[in-house]
Amino acid sequence: MAFSSTGLATIGASKKGNAPSMYSYSTTDAIADVNTAGYFNSIHDTLAVGDIIFCRTSTGGTQVLTIVYVLTISAAGVVDVNDGTTLANTDSD
Repeated sequence: MAFSSTGLATIGASKKGNAPSMYSYSTTDAIADVNTAGYFNSIHDTLAVGDIIFCRTSTGGTQVLTIVYVLTISAAGVVDVNDGTTLANTDSD
């Protein structure tokens, strides 16, 4: 699928540009799609290198939470995020 702005929410925006902005994003796309270069191109003018995105994605119907950050934004507006760190889905009780 493709990025949908309805799944994006701002958690905190950097006021002075010294700290990264943080966003949450929810989609039924798999994280392998979300962390592919170009997925966030439509919001390249909103994002900055170093911004953090908490992604709630889906793999086979199971929710997955992965934290990614913006690695690069090219002059042409191509946004590339890192592969991300997926939080363990452990419940030992």
